[in-house]
Amino acid sequence: MSIILFDNRFRRGLFPLTYTKAMAGLRFGILTIKERWELLSQQPVYIHTEKYLQPLYTLPEPGEHLWIDASIMIGQDLLDSILSLEPCCCIADEKGLIAGRTSLAVENFDATNSLASFENIHDHASVKRIEHPWQLMQWNDEMIRYDHSLITKGRKSQSIPSSVNTIAPENIFIEEGTKLSFCTLNASTGPVYIGKHAEIMEGSVIRGPFVLGDHSVLKMNSRIYGATTLGPNCMGGGEIKNTVMMGNSNKAHDGYLGDSVVGEWCNLGAGSTNSNIKNTASSVKVWNMDAQKYMDAGQKCGVIMGDYSRVAINSAINTGAVIGVSCNVFGTGLLPTIISNFSWGVTGIQYEFPKALADIGNWKNLKQQKLGETETLVLKYIFDKL
Repeated sequence: MSIILFDNRFRRGLFPLTYTKAMAGLRFGILTIKERWELLSQQPVYIHTEKYLQPLYTLPEPGEHLWIDASIMIGQDLLDSILSLEPCCCIADEKGLIAGRTSLAVENFDATNSLASFENIHDHASVKRIEHPWQLMQWNDEMIRYDHSLITKGRKSQSIPSSVNTIAPENIFIEEGTKLSFCTLNASTGPVYIGKHAEIMEGSVIRGPFVLGDHSVLKMNSRIYGATTLGPNCMGGGEIKNTVMMGNSNKAHDGYLGDSVVGEWCNLGAGSTNSNIKNTASSVKVWNMDAQKYMDAGQKCGVIMGDYSRVAINSAINTGAVIGVSCNVFGTGLLPTIISNFSWGVTGIQYEFPKALADIGNWKNLKQQKLGETETLVLKYIFDKL
């Protein structure tokens, strides 16, 4: 029996982050949602999502599977309840299916009417779900701590180099192949996790909770506040606070990035800075790309940036800005709070699709990767919906 994490209506509330990936592919804490389920359950985990995204993910062979809403925040008690489900049974709360066990053919599962796939529905206490993109940074502190305990349990960290200044070193875990020299790691405020073959250059000062993913680099004299996650193959620099960068993205130079969520294959030019709080200190309203309306994101929210987007040097990013997929962002003064998918600048000009692909390919080449055919088809689907 395997697990299938399925997308439902909550996926659309997470645009622009989920235009290009299923919910289970989102990273916050240390792990993606899929990786977290794999580690917790010790079961094979698959992803069921929108038709245009499905070629990015494999599905299991026919058989009995556990279908689980990809948006739910997992805990041990809930996991135990899910793994103990009997055939044809499910658990649900007032928002719908949480998880169920069935041998229903994958092609017959309907995420819009998921409870119809089960004979016995058991009421369950309300569960916590990811419904908005800013929740990834708001809950990142909790998830770094959770993932850190999960990943490091029963394992021994690599030794901390003598040149590294540490506070609460017992809360620091370093994987193999890392490079650390003449930096400060303060784990008294939360755990610090340094992934495989990652590097922290000299002069950097870090306050946990903090994650530096595999093969990522933190450049000289960086100032990092928790709760920050720089996913795999990222480059960080300047001042960063309470931010999630999912992977393969760069904020390598001076400038401030705070209370933000940045997708994959993004770049923030040198000197770019975002606002994370209004001058009035009132609640930040963030544009919901699906509902086409502003929503309350709390007192602090910086920028939500979709995959494959770049921001020019010295950009002033507005409070609660939403930047879509594959945007080349440049403009004078404070940038708009809404920048649509495939924008060229901020004046309503559309990125030419062949040019957008070529530019994405150039950025991928910088990290020794290539734009694949399946990715291209996903981007074409999004572009054609403009």
